[in-house]
Amino acid sequence: MATIYEVSELAKVSLATVSRVMNGNTRVSEKTRDRVLCAMKELDYRPNSIAQSLASNRSNCIGLLVSEIHGPFFGQMMSGVETELRAAGKHVIITTGHSEEDKEKDGIEFLISRNCDAIILHVEAVSDEYLVELSKGKTPIYLISRHVGELPDNCISLDNELGGFIATQSLIEKGHRNIAYLAGPQYKADAIARLQGHKRALSENNIAINEKLIFEAEFKEQGGIEGLRYFLQGKAAFSALVCANDEMASGAMTYAREHNLHMPKDLSVIGFDNVVFAPHLYPKLTTVDNPVNKMGSMAAKLVLKDVYQQEQHDIQQLFEPSLIMRDSVAEFS
Repeated sequence: MATIYEVSELAKVSLATVSRVMNGNTRVSEKTRDRVLCAMKELDYRPNSIAQSLASNRSNCIGLLVSEIHGPFFGQMMSGVETELRAAGKHVIITTGHSEEDKEKDGIEFLISRNCDAIILHVEAVSDEYLVELSKGKTPIYLISRHVGELPDNCISLDNELGGFIATQSLIEKGHRNIAYLAGPQYKADAIARLQGHKRALSENNIAINEKLIFEAEFKEQGGIEGLRYFLQGKAAFSALVCANDEMASGAMTYAREHNLHMPKDLSVIGFDNVVFAPHLYPKLTTVDNPVNKMGSMAAKLVLKDVYQQEQHDIQQLFEPSLIMRDSVAEFS
């Protein structure tokens, strides 16, 4: 089995240079890097990851905790993180928290026990106070889709309040005044902020807030079904429905078709997130874009910059949503 010494001799470089190439250090020229990589290939050299970890005090692994594995939203998030880190020669260990405090804490402890160099967290149930205390430990933590005031430099987040405002404002500009709002669970910060944005749009347009046109449900298709059923059984008239995410919108649209509502003629529907299936619904779903893939990539870049001192990365910590207009919204007449 080839050794690092043989690689350095064949490439005619120092052991330190070979080590820098293996660790992705940017201070090595492309010409030298290529020479080292060619020598490693010729000798069929495989770095001993355990020995590397002991020598450098780095595992080159980053922990990632997300709420769920399934679903297009988290798929895009995980892809953004993994693609960026893999390109830098790092690997990702993934676990889930299921939006439950005990499971989130258990997942975090698991990742810490795996000697991850840093942990990226999408957490919804643990408190800000817990995260602030966690940040004082040896393992750096970074938050995605969440802003904690005491940890501003460790957060990559979306302006969810603005997103909620944009969704409702776009319907008001189409002439809608009676707008139902299907909110996500109000223990989740993003759901709270999106509902606040909806209410702000109504207030700024002098439209009274009707609590009968607000319903809270899970961020899932079933939540959309339950929400539209509730609104249709109520006595408050409405011409448009804002859903706090696209899965809810999908469920609501299915329920609307099953009850002979033509969209957007009888009911305009708007979602939030712009997940991959949104343009494939019928009608194609108007939604608010949540650039979660880019946010995942940015969280990875933040780790590379802070933990591995890769200074070439420019960090954007707050992302703004934007409206994606498709076919599920019509002028009110």
